[in-house]
Amino acid sequence: MKDMMEHLEKIQELIVECEIIRDLATDAKKRELFARLAEHHKTLAMEIEHAIASDPKRE
Repeated sequence: MKDMMEHLEKIQELIVECEIIRDLATDAKKRELFARLAEHHKTLAMEIEHAIASDPKRE
């Protein structure tokens, strides 16, 4: 469970970083890339959250 929480925290950090880069990018292709990366990481975070919530051994 601890490992899952650590992975979730890291992915949440990556989401923030991608969104910052997206907002600062002056190139449209880079903005699009980092927007897609942020959305991908959000999907991963949601899947980890669901796995944590459904883990019968969670504390």
